[in-house]
Amino acid sequence: MSTLTINNYTLKHFDLRAKEEMQNYLKQVNVNLSDYTFSGNYVWLSTATGFYAIVNDTFCLFILNSGEMSMLLPPLGKKKNTYKAILECFEIMNTHNSNRNYSKIEYVHENILEGFVDYLEEGTLIYEMLKDFIIEKKLVDYIYKVEDLIDLKGDAYKSKRNEINKFKKIYPNHRLEILDKEKHGADILNLFNKWVKDRTTYMPKEEVEVFLDGIYFERFAIKRLINDYNNLDLIGLVIYIDDEIKGFTVGENINEDTASVIIEKTDFEILGCAQFIFREFTKLLKDKYLVEYINVGDDMGFENLKKVKMSYRPNMLIPKYTIYQK
Repeated sequence: MSTLTINNYTLKHFDLRAKEEMQNYLKQVNVNLSDYTFSGNYVWLSTATGFYAIVNDTFCLFILNSGEMSMLLPPLGKKKNTYKAILECFEIMNTHNSNRNYSKIEYVHENILEGFVDYLEEGTLIYEMLKDFIIEKKLVDYIYKVEDLIDLKGDAYKSKRNEINKFKKIYPNHRLEILDKEKHGADILNLFNKWVKDRTTYMPKEEVEVFLDGIYFERFAIKRLINDYNNLDLIGLVIYIDDEIKGFTVGENINEDTASVIIEKTDFEILGCAQFIFREFTKLLKDKYLVEYINVGDDMGFENLKKVKMSYRPNMLIPKYTIYQK
C-alpha cells in the first residue's frame, strides 16, 4: 500500500523519498529532542507502517499499528501553522480509526505546545483552548554537555574513569573504526545476537518475555539501519578486540548544537567497553558536527536504563508530551 486517502488528504508511504521534504520542515522547528530527525524515525519504523502528508503547510507523520492510526510526532513546521494542523490531523485519525481513543500525537516538544496558546484568538483562556484535549507528560530525553562526557572530571565521574582505565589496561590491543556497512554489517548483527543471549542468561525468568518483545523491534531497527546506512545521515563507530567486533554505536546530528546517540551495544562480558566507546563516540560527534550537547534519548520507562543515564549527570532533562482527545 503506497498511499492512503482520508478526508481529501493523500497520505504517502514514509520511506527514503520523504527524507528531503521532512528535513526541510524540521529546520523550521529546530528542537533538540532525539525524535525530531528523519533517520531516527525511519530506522525505528521498521516494524510498523508510516505515512505522511502536508497539512496546513506542516509535515505530518502518521503510523499504522494493527490498523489504527496515530502520530509519532506533532505537525512539523512554523508555529503559526501548528495548532490548525493538529486539529486537522485528529480529524484524519478519527476518520480512519475504529475508535477515536486510538487517535493521539506523541513526542510533542513543549515549544510546540506553546502553539496551542500563541496563535488563538486574543482573549481565549488556556483552559478553554484545552477543553477538548488532554496533554500528558511522558518520558524525558537525557542531554549532556559534550565536555562533561569527554573529560569525566570530578568525583561524580570517578567510577566511569575507573571502568575506562581498567578496560584500556586489560585490552591494550583494542582498536576503533568508523562504521562501514559492507565491512561491519554482518558482525554487528552477530554481536547483537550475542548481546541478547547474554542478557537473557542473567535475567530473571519473569522478565525475559517482556525483554524479548522489545528486542524484536530493536533487531528490525538495526537491520534497517545497516541496510540503508549509506542513504541516511548517520555516523557510527565500532570497537575491535583481537580482530573481533565487541561494540558498536550509531548517532546523528539533530540541530546546530546537539547530536544524538541512536543506539549502542557492547559485549556484555567486556567490562568497561560501554563506557569507553561512549566517550570515544562523543569525541567523534563533537569533531564531526561541532556540537555542544549530546542527546542519548529517553529511558523507555526502564528503571535500570534511567539509572545508567542519570549516572552521567545530564545537563538537561527535556520532557516529551502526548496529546489525547477528551
